[in-house]
Amino acid sequence: MIPGWVGALGALALLAPSATAQGTADCFPAQSSNEARMMAKLDVPLAFGAVTAPEGRPAGRVELGLELTYVPKVDPALAIPTECRPGKLRPENTDLISVLPRPRVAVILPWGFGVEASWIPPFRISDARANLVGVALSRTTAMQGGAVLLSIRAHGTFGVVKGPITCNDDALQDASSECYQGTRSDDAFHPNVFGVEAAIGWRLGKSLRPYMGAGYNHLAPRFQVNFTNQFDQTDRRRVSVDLDRGVLFAGASWRATQAFELSAEVYSPPTDAVTVRVAGRMLLGKQ
Repeated sequence: MIPGWVGALGALALLAPSATAQGTADCFPAQSSNEARMMAKLDVPLAFGAVTAPEGRPAGRVELGLELTYVPKVDPALAIPTECRPGKLRPENTDLISVLPRPRVAVILPWGFGVEASWIPPFRISDARANLVGVALSRTTAMQGGAVLLSIRAHGTFGVVKGPITCNDDALQDASSECYQGTRSDDAFHPNVFGVEAAIGWRLGKSLRPYMGAGYNHLAPRFQVNFTNQFDQTDRRRVSVDLDRGVLFAGASWRATQAFELSAEVYSPPTDAVTVRVAGRMLLGKQ
């Protein structure tokens, strides 16, 4: 499934140059540039968060789930490049989809450890496709006699999103665009999010477990143009940036039945965006 921010990457698209000067030099924008700030914002819904309260879980349990994450809209002003394509005045389409679905699986190991994985398979949706993987390793320990639980977790998201990001069908028909009468682009975005986080959780009643936490993410997003213009010249330039972000999050998990749990979470790198996640999990094996 393709997240709505795919269209926003057009601001990084560095639209194909003119027929007389086909620029292909890679671009390394400053952290304050629109390109860097937008890629950081697009990475927010892709970070592989836990979306569940810390819990003392028995070894051998398997959790199968589905997460739905709100994809924040990108301000049109931010969708205009400031360094890699100076002079471009029109923002790209940024709102192809508003919710990102992510299937998940977790396996609980001995001594409080757990491993998690997710995969968004390469199905083509709206002329775009993703192949994204998330992985995580966590450990949960009890504090204050078991009244409070602490979870330490490391996570990563990697893979690729491809689609007509720089030059979609509308741009190919726009006589004022460098895309005019070219070939629909097949660009690639690699989110590359890696982080660590800590969360504390406690119990309210028998079924509700609130939690809050903080973390650090290292972002190394990469975007590559793949567009051929009407003169059969192909732009393959790449935009690269490395960023570091602090993260805050809070949420709650509710055990609906012995074998089913619902969770909701607000997640934010404060300098970039706020997203909301909800997840349902089937709990298989030991309870």
